Amino acid sequence: MSAEASPPTPRQWHGVHKALADPLRIRLLEAMWETPRSARELADLIGLPVDRLYYHLGRLERAGLIEIAEYRPLARGKVERVYAPAVTEPPADGATPEEQAAFLGSMLNATRADINAAYQAREIGQRREVDLHRGALRLTDEALAELRGHIAELASRFGNHDASGVWTRVVIAVIDLHDRPSANAPSPGGPDEPC
Repeated sequence: MSAEASPPTPRQWHGVHKALADPLRIRLLEAMWETPRSARELADLIGLPVDRLYYHLGRLERAGLIEIAEYRPLARGKVERVYAPAVTEPPADGATPEEQAAFLGSMLNATRADINAAYQAREIGQRREVDLHRGALRLTDEALAELRGHIAELASRFGNHDASGVWTRVVIAVIDLHDRPSANAPSPGGPDEPC
């Protein structure tokens, strides 16, 4: 993104959330986080014909999520576009609940596709590690803040994109299952009521 480009206005964020409402586009964007890639390289990585990706790349580009990083020369004087993620990231505040639900649903669908691909690869003898955990915890405001701090610390510690190793998808969801009481209000139903 050029230095003089201004961040999208709240109305433009509508397009961002629509652009990310497709799991394939999330996978394309994530592939570009590793390194800038051409449509041909993305097609090889994702396993789809290149002509099926141009529409999706156009949606991501119009939403301001990716940009053309360079034009790579090819044979016979042709060039190919090499795409990279743009500098901005969409804020959650500008989205309607429906847009946010569509976006989060797409993230979960992309994660489900990653899990399925990993299990299919394991079935044919490849080595793919998959750990899934789901549970419910009772967290005070202090415990929730501490948990978020630990998650941020782990993300920072292991989030070095230049480190060697295998790209690994990590999804963590911390969601209150009901309204959090105010600081001085008693919890509903007392301490023995189950969640």
